[in-house]
Amino acid sequence: MSDVELDPVIHSQARLRVVAALAQFHRGDAIAFTKLQEVLGMTAGNLSTHLRKLEEAGYVDITKSFHGRSPVTHLSLTSRGRLAFEEYAAAVTKILGGSS
Repeated sequence: MSDVELDPVIHSQARLRVVAALAQFHRGDAIAFTKLQEVLGMTAGNLSTHLRKLEEAGYVDITKSFHGRSPVTHLSLTSRGRLAFEEYAAAVTKILGGSS
């Protein structure tokens, strides 16, 4: 088991929840910040903090735009983030004794 490493960026419970939620979308699809906040039941500040860490790692793409006069933030998983999540899931499976 010593050869299995868990990505420390994703391993935080909150960030794992964010990445797992974003992984449910097809490549190129995005979700509004407020919708993800609602789905995960997180405060705006808490979600923002974890998204910043994921963005710094290159796992999440954050796009800001306007809908009329209202600012909207859209979030999506990058290819790198998707791969990191898949590798994380495979590592957890291996640790738990399943096949990877």
